[in-house]
Amino acid sequence: MSFVDFKGVWLAYNDELLAKGQFAVEDITLQVTEGEFIAIVGPSGCGKSTFMKLATGLKRPSRGSIVIGGQPVNGPLKITGMAFQAPSLLPWRTTLANVMLPLEIVEPYRSSFKQKKAEYEAKARTLLQNVGLAGYEDKFPWQLSGGMQQRASICRALIHEPKMLLLDEPFGALDAFTREELWCTLRDLQAAQKFNVILVTHDLRESVFLADTVYVMSKSPGRFVVRREIDLPRPRDLELTYTPAFTDLVHELRGHIGAVRNTFAKAAA
Repeated sequence: MSFVDFKGVWLAYNDELLAKGQFAVEDITLQVTEGEFIAIVGPSGCGKSTFMKLATGLKRPSRGSIVIGGQPVNGPLKITGMAFQAPSLLPWRTTLANVMLPLEIVEPYRSSFKQKKAEYEAKARTLLQNVGLAGYEDKFPWQLSGGMQQRASICRALIHEPKMLLLDEPFGALDAFTREELWCTLRDLQAAQKFNVILVTHDLRESVFLADTVYVMSKSPGRFVVRREIDLPRPRDLELTYTPAFTDLVHELRGHIGAVRNTFAKAAA
């Protein structure tokens, strides 16, 4: 059974746009198996972030249905964690306190936070150690590099053990070397914990390195025009990114996005 199931999903952002038939995304249908890592790529403004809002339950579809984890999505989901391009760590909280924040506000952790604080703190420390932030637990965000902040942001998204992690351009603001380090961090976390991942990215190399399946979206109104399984063996290391098999997949996806751009340009002319 699919863990994520979109069936004929359309979204207009308000009733006026709906009445005019102006949709942000249209006819989105996909099934994602449990533990699968998918990436969504496409030109700017194609609806990638809108898809993420639908997947988290922050937006409800105008048409169609969404089922995640066997339950219809009728509002914000508690089984997901999210990380964005900006880490958005609270500047007055330490790294450890930032990571623990979801445990203070998400049930069932919130009701037992005071009694189990020491247990939750140990859990957060272990997670920080796993991403290379041991020794930085008591530092504040302004004392961390951009890559360190993003590591902490991912830990915060995972601390409550979500079944699905949603990532919206999480590494886009980082330098190439740091970005590749975090690819490997995410690869290892997902391999160990088997949570689902939906990654929105402009980086085609990132999508091919990390994902099991890559979806290409068209220009707005966004819809999926290509589904490409990434049949590269796991575990993947960075040396793979220099192989012909890897670069061929990247070039293939780039060609699909180029075709999307050309189609849009002709339609606008």
